[in-house]
Amino acid sequence: MKGFKIFIAEDDKWYSEILRYHLELNPDYVVKTFESGKKLLASLYEKPDVITLDYSLPDYNGDELLGILKKDAPDTEVVIISGQEDISTAVELLKHGAYDYLVKDDDTKDRLWKTIIHIRENQRLKEEIVHLRKEVKKKYDFEKSIKGNSPGLKKIFGLIEKAVKTNITVSIKGETGTGKEVVAKAIHYHSDRSKLPFVAINVSAIPNELIESELFGHEKGAFTGAHSRRKGKFEEAGKGTIFLDEIAEMNPSMQSKLLRVLQEREVVRVGSNETIKLNCRIIVATHKDLADEVKAGTFRQDLFYRLLGLPIEIPALRERKEDVLLLAKHFIIEFCKESGMSAKSLSENANAKLLSYAYPGNIRELRAVVELGVVLADGDIIASENINFPSSDPLSNLTLEEKSLKEYNEVIIRHFLNKYNNNVVEAAKALEIGKSTIYRMLKESEI
Repeated sequence: MKGFKIFIAEDDKWYSEILRYHLELNPDYVVKTFESGKKLLASLYEKPDVITLDYSLPDYNGDELLGILKKDAPDTEVVIISGQEDISTAVELLKHGAYDYLVKDDDTKDRLWKTIIHIRENQRLKEEIVHLRKEVKKKYDFEKSIKGNSPGLKKIFGLIEKAVKTNITVSIKGETGTGKEVVAKAIHYHSDRSKLPFVAINVSAIPNELIESELFGHEKGAFTGAHSRRKGKFEEAGKGTIFLDEIAEMNPSMQSKLLRVLQEREVVRVGSNETIKLNCRIIVATHKDLADEVKAGTFRQDLFYRLLGLPIEIPALRERKEDVLLLAKHFIIEFCKESGMSAKSLSENANAKLLSYAYPGNIRELRAVVELGVVLADGDIIASENINFPSSDPLSNLTLEEKSLKEYNEVIIRHFLNKYNNNVVEAAKALEIGKSTIYRMLKESEI
């Protein structure tokens, strides 16, 4: 039996046929009728999408049969159709799982039609959510979304596996572009909170005067511009996960308030006295060393210990050179597929050029570089000249070309002279060489 299945349990054959005829006007509907509860139950193996249930069947009353149906066919929606308009009965049936309660009259068949449309829409949305959750989990399969075979990355995989088995707070450290949020999402979507919200917020991107409202929410009229009540990010996270990125940028006043929230496991909206209990997981990230920030007096020590939990440090891309080409090839395949382009590959010279760069922007920068390379390539091979690094600092590309030691010295000294506005004394001091060396090179026109 294919299509959207509707079972009609109704002992009045004439009324049953009216409902059947009306519903079958939609060619997607496959309708079957049953005169008794016993016959209906015997056919549940066919897994109907909807059951319309006469409240007074000869062998079962509505309460009893609804209870059996919700137990044996929990995914099937049940619509009660009764000859009596009893509000208290309707309320009780709805409480026990009935989708709707319709009274038999001239409009019943039309109201049933609309109810089934709503049920189909809800079913479609549920299927979509299930699909999206599967896709999200697949996307954040950490051994697929976090590419690499370097020892440092394998260590991170082990820490993620430990994190997903508990509710411990996780603190992630890594330079900008290393994939801190990817790691946070991998932890969330593989934990027992995976079906619950993942709420991310970049602390550094929010003005100090708005951060409290953004995190904890506010009441209408709490401040100028607060035109309505608004939930904060902690409330939005519910029993899911909240990810606080760049936590080291939080101002001291807000650090104190966050500490209280973590200690009490509750928040108070701005402009309210009502406490809201929390049960979300906390994951924080920063590109700074929080221990150093504590020593410098810019980060509270007590908050630091609250947030430390399980520390995960993501190595910079320059520290995992063996992953550069693997990542580059992955980004090329992904970009070509998304752009509807034929597959492209890197030339040996392009590979060498990619490997010789330091990547101050880490994975994010590598992705941008190879995507541009794909666009610039004339054929299916990405050549060395298609690889362009964004940095204008000559020292960042120092090893891209083979030079003599004398030529490298010239590039370095020229860089520091430019940096210090041709002040030979300052340049020599920075390079820890004698200023006479620079004067000599200037005199001999090496610079």
